[in-house]
Amino acid sequence: MRKIIHCDCDCFYASVETRDNPALRGRPIAVGGDAARRGVIATCNYEARAFGIHSAMATATAMRRCPELIVLAPNMDKYREVALHIRGIFAQFSEIIEPLSLDEAYLDVTGSSAYQGSATRIAQAIRQQVSSELGITISAGVAPNKFLAKVASDWNKPDGLTVITPAQVDDFVLSLPVGKIHGVGKVMAQRMAALDIYTCADLRLRSMDELQRHFGKFGQQLYDYARGIDHRDVKTHRQRKSLSVENTYAEDIEGVEMALAALPALLAELKRRLAKHSGESFTGVFVKLKAADFRQTTIERRCDGFLELDLFETLLSEGWLRMESSLRLIGVGVRFGRKQGEVAERRAEYQLELFDPGI
Repeated sequence: MRKIIHCDCDCFYASVETRDNPALRGRPIAVGGDAARRGVIATCNYEARAFGIHSAMATATAMRRCPELIVLAPNMDKYREVALHIRGIFAQFSEIIEPLSLDEAYLDVTGSSAYQGSATRIAQAIRQQVSSELGITISAGVAPNKFLAKVASDWNKPDGLTVITPAQVDDFVLSLPVGKIHGVGKVMAQRMAALDIYTCADLRLRSMDELQRHFGKFGQQLYDYARGIDHRDVKTHRQRKSLSVENTYAEDIEGVEMALAALPALLAELKRRLAKHSGESFTGVFVKLKAADFRQTTIERRCDGFLELDLFETLLSEGWLRMESSLRLIGVGVRFGRKQGEVAERRAEYQLELFDPGI
């Protein structure tokens, strides 16, 4: 039986800012982009969340909900420094670490000899060390697999530790709401509700064929998750699937010609970033558009190795016809293939850029 820990810092950017400025304690704060530049919230503390503010919300909307909200510009260099320190703490207990972001990671401590091999005590030690050395809190979940460990880390936030032992798995999963499953968003939860599926116990009543018919490839994962099964390994290296550049404009882009005129600068920045990944080949390109009313579309094409402006112009023109609206955001990017030229799975993983590029 494996021993997996999922660690997730609490309101990471906001916690670091509060640590460095104690005057912010107890006040609603958020880290994100400027409302005047159509920025969005990257993260916020629990005082701000009480007003319904959340990550990826437009900063202007957040400030309407909470006029006292303090919005801080992100300091990524500082956050990376803290994240590296946390990564060093993780490394004291395991060599098998899968970072998911700056503030989140899986650890496989199955073979660890620390604390007589107790994953619970290791998680406690990590949380205590992060608190004492960095002055922020981190929540953790301990379980026999990645799926359950991630659910557990969110169970008792903030500053919590939840342990799911092998003997507790079945009872825990049966009562688990489907909305707690990573990958089940609001839209999918609504689709499930239409099928009278609200918990993992409801999922267990459905065959794998039925779940795959309704939810595609994800149906097999749902079938396993409903039984507490997850065979995924903790991977020390995560292959990048995409690289993109996007810009949120202070004023709406009106007309396709104005949109096309914005492409060369975006493409130049994409090429600059792509140069840092010269060892990886890409197998597709895409253009992402977000309308003034926040509708979004992404247009993709297969493309091996060349970034031609005319191809992106074609994609943007196609997307413009779909939107039939002025634009607040334009993005361009590439999809990477696997090693030895294998094509990566083309999943809908459109990553939201949390900050305006100029911040």
